[in-house]
Amino acid sequence: MNAPAAAAEAALPTPDALAAEARHPATAGDARFSNTFLRLKKKLERGVGKAIADFNMIGEGDTVLVCVSGGKDSYTLLSCLMALRERAPVNFRIVAMNLDQKQPGFPADVLPAYFESIGIEYRIVTEDTYSIVKDKIPEGKTTCSLCSRLRRGIIYRVAKEIGATRIALGHHRDDMIETLFLNMFFGGKLKAMPPKLVSDNGEHVVIRPLAYCTENDIARFARTMDFPIIPCNLCGSQENAQRKQIKNMLQGWAREFPGRIESIATAMTQVVPSHLADNSLFDFRGLTRDTLVAEGDIAFDRPELPAPSRVIPIVSEFTDED
Repeated sequence: MNAPAAAAEAALPTPDALAAEARHPATAGDARFSNTFLRLKKKLERGVGKAIADFNMIGEGDTVLVCVSGGKDSYTLLSCLMALRERAPVNFRIVAMNLDQKQPGFPADVLPAYFESIGIEYRIVTEDTYSIVKDKIPEGKTTCSLCSRLRRGIIYRVAKEIGATRIALGHHRDDMIETLFLNMFFGGKLKAMPPKLVSDNGEHVVIRPLAYCTENDIARFARTMDFPIIPCNLCGSQENAQRKQIKNMLQGWAREFPGRIESIATAMTQVVPSHLADNSLFDFRGLTRDTLVAEGDIAFDRPELPAPSRVIPIVSEFTDED
């Protein structure tokens, strides 16, 4: 491992450290938590703040509908947005929403009680999409596609009802990278999850403020916060889903080649259309000797590997070593 990567990884709090230090409250700040945990909290909030700023996700007077499923990602998203709202230079409204899909055994009282306990405005929407999915999708087949389409339609409807100008989803950096490889391996497209997009019906702006945050950090944060996690009995039970295969592949790379996942994340922000093969992004047909391109003729050159600091910008940017 190179020195910057090693230093960045060493600065990250381990699960054991979080658990141990959580039993020894910090003397400053929120006395309920350890200094190690507070650094992690700050790191996540900085990541969310940077994503919001980089992609102009939230502005003055926005109403942000935060979709909370009961999983670690959406709880963390809501927590970070609430914390940032307290010191943001703009005023915006947050409305938490949960869709009760009538899954058997779903604890319908958990999220309302949680929202009440943190004092956030919320909407609980009940729609029996579970029965539709189970009826339409054969046993053992992936339910994610139909389930997500049904959820999207309901979320768009609720956003319109409350006058939301932004819909915030809890997808993180690793979700975005997994989607990139899913589309390449199984869809034949170089496409991932964008941090910001217009909804399918053209009426809403969808944002992913956790775009710079890693799943590992989110999991550590959620464990220490002791969020009331609600498991999904649909997609969560499908161990052979293609996304799980991609996740396992990426986790293997992360163990064997430290810094590779960070490099992939950086690559998603530094696209060179003139060195791909998409005529809709670059006019290859009209190219002449006078055409200016970003990097010239490097067809026979070895790839130029970026400096270590360029490879891991997300880790180094949001790691606090003080």
